[in-house]
Amino acid sequence: MSDYIVRPARSADVIGIRNLLQPMVEKRILLGKDLAVLYGAVQEFVVAEADGELIGCGALHVFWEDLGEVRTLLVSDAWLHHGVGRAIVDRLEENAKTLGLSRLFCLTFEVDFFGRRGYTPIGEQVVDSDVYSQLLRSGDAGVEEFLDLAHVKPNTLGNTRMLKRLGS
Repeated sequence: MSDYIVRPARSADVIGIRNLLQPMVEKRILLGKDLAVLYGAVQEFVVAEADGELIGCGALHVFWEDLGEVRTLLVSDAWLHHGVGRAIVDRLEENAKTLGLSRLFCLTFEVDFFGRRGYTPIGEQVVDSDVYSQLLRSGDAGVEEFLDLAHVKPNTLGNTRMLKRLGS
């Protein structure tokens, strides 16, 4: 295996991100995203690249003043267990700190992976009631998953809600 880099995504990467995402959508591990959504969120993504090929990606979505989500994290099968996922999460956490976030959420089947990185399972509400009511208005599926709303539960069955407090 050759070396890889992790860098901010560019609009030219969106088709590659969708191609990485598609097998996970077909396996019902991740929810699919329309191209328009991916293009609109390209600034949230970082990608891992080796020899000009995208081998992984992940996104950081800001929820609130101090809270963001690691979402759409995936690595191509050929690059699993080579530190690519860890490198992507590390970059997303750096980006979160730069934005002033102190907590990151993820909804995942990969509990051990995130657990090794300091994420812990969370229970019900982790924001105060005023923030909760504001977040309800977002219309963002990830926010709705974070809030653990009943209508998104069919999409999240088997997933674990996890949270990490970021250090300085």
